[in-house]
Amino acid sequence: MSLNYENPLFKFENTDLPLGFEVPDRSMFGMIKISAENLPDSLAYEYFGTKCTYRNLVNKIEEISGAYHSMGVRKGDIVTIVMPNTPEAVISIYALNRIGAVANVLHPLSAQEEIKNHINRVNSKVLLCVDICSEKIANIIDETPLKSVIIASAGDSMPFVMKTLYALKCIKNFKYDKSDKRYISWSDFAKNSSRVSEYKPKGRENKEVAIILHSGGTTGTPKDIMLSNYNFNAFGMQAVLTLRDVKAGDKILAILPIFHGFGLGVCVHVSLCFGACSVLIPQFNSSKFASILKKYKPTMIFGVPTLYDALLKAKGTDKIDFSFLKYAVSGGDTLPEKLEKSVNNFLSAHNSDIKICEGYGMTEGLAALSLSVAENYKSRTIGKPLIGTEMCIVEPGTVNVLPAGEDGELCVSGPTVMIGYRNNPQETENTLRVHADGKTWLHTGDMAMIDEGGFVHYKLRIKRMMITSGFNVYPTQIEGVIEELDFVEKCVVVSIPHQYKKEVAKAFIVLKNGKEKSKETEEEIRAYCKKKLMHYSVPYKYEFVDLLPKTAYNKIDFMKLQKESEREAVC
Repeated sequence: MSLNYENPLFKFENTDLPLGFEVPDRSMFGMIKISAENLPDSLAYEYFGTKCTYRNLVNKIEEISGAYHSMGVRKGDIVTIVMPNTPEAVISIYALNRIGAVANVLHPLSAQEEIKNHINRVNSKVLLCVDICSEKIANIIDETPLKSVIIASAGDSMPFVMKTLYALKCIKNFKYDKSDKRYISWSDFAKNSSRVSEYKPKGRENKEVAIILHSGGTTGTPKDIMLSNYNFNAFGMQAVLTLRDVKAGDKILAILPIFHGFGLGVCVHVSLCFGACSVLIPQFNSSKFASILKKYKPTMIFGVPTLYDALLKAKGTDKIDFSFLKYAVSGGDTLPEKLEKSVNNFLSAHNSDIKICEGYGMTEGLAALSLSVAENYKSRTIGKPLIGTEMCIVEPGTVNVLPAGEDGELCVSGPTVMIGYRNNPQETENTLRVHADGKTWLHTGDMAMIDEGGFVHYKLRIKRMMITSGFNVYPTQIEGVIEELDFVEKCVVVSIPHQYKKEVAKAFIVLKNGKEKSKETEEEIRAYCKKKLMHYSVPYKYEFVDLLPKTAYNKIDFMKLQKESEREAVC
């Protein structure tokens, strides 16, 4: 139940300021303390039935910051975290922040070579690792600067019985030499804590790197994205001033992973800025989705489109009254029109008067940069920029701003734009550019259009656009048409080389159960495309697949499909 409580962050709202608000001059940890000072006994997080109040969360963070300090971690040191959404991971991120250290957050399912390369690039000497990754670490530790590896388990914060069962089930995961003194268990690590004063950055210090997240971008080349306290706290302010229906005591379902800006920025930091409760889910399991929703009744759900697809299909969700839901936000990937309609119809039929909101963001901008919500809601758009953020459209490859209604590259300027890519000045210079107005703009690499009303229409990644016989062809348009067919579950379109036309479209199609993968089905789809699309946009090839490849962030892996298809040159 929500508390009758006005968020103290509202006092930082000021329409006379350029951003529309003042960013509190605090660390990320300092921001949490605002909630703890005002709501000490409210829940900060829940984890499989284990509950933690804001008072206890601050105490835990202080204790663990002392443990990291005892291990030799100091201001500016980079500690790598390879963890799912667990209390140990969240507490560590803020504990490191409390002493001015930097958290370098990685995906636990990363390949061991990826983990090694990430550790070496940032010169981490300390690592927090989930036990299921311990074998990977054991295989690469001697090729890294690591001096200490803290081994935590997803079961460490579970209630006793569940923790015991989890330990028995996962005992095989402990694949490292326990006699090696570089390894220490979380429990032993936490015991070795000493008092350490809080680092309180002011002014320019708040714009120094606090968190490192990662992106392969469109090239697949790993990039280390440097984000600051200022970035995270500005985003917390934007969220509080945008989602005004959220109150202290509300619950945010933290299914999105913390190694991603959307997960750490929204599901954890924003939740704590609201004084809300973050329900930590270390691994999404669609078969348990209904029970999670029934148990926690989250006020807000943030997810990629596949999460909402799972919501419609998961057994038991059709029996839930969704009147508890205030916001359902989709981001991280394009929300198909058919799915948007299906989710809205589902919510309406289950006692909810909200509509799914589509947002847009990228890790280089921390998380969400625009959102279609409240007075800024417009179906089939990504809404308008969040308060304090600006967007413009430029001619691709230039800084020349285009007028309303024209397609071009989407650029963003605002308080959540990254510091830059660590040790990669060339990519930073390519991505962060100064325009004629003197402001620094993030060039997103995405095609979009801003209409006369200021609403942003996302198109696609620039590198996904193809040119056929001189005509621009947009894969998302083709995908939308093919997915209109009742027997099509999902469609992804990529380009294949053509001797005369330069590129032509190929469609990968997942059919619904019962529809035959046949030449007749292919011709039926082709005929429909000819009716709905310009002739140069009609796919040249069609391939029926059972599953589409996904990235580590549960998005469609367009790059993999593209690379596989490049061998299919048409003469």
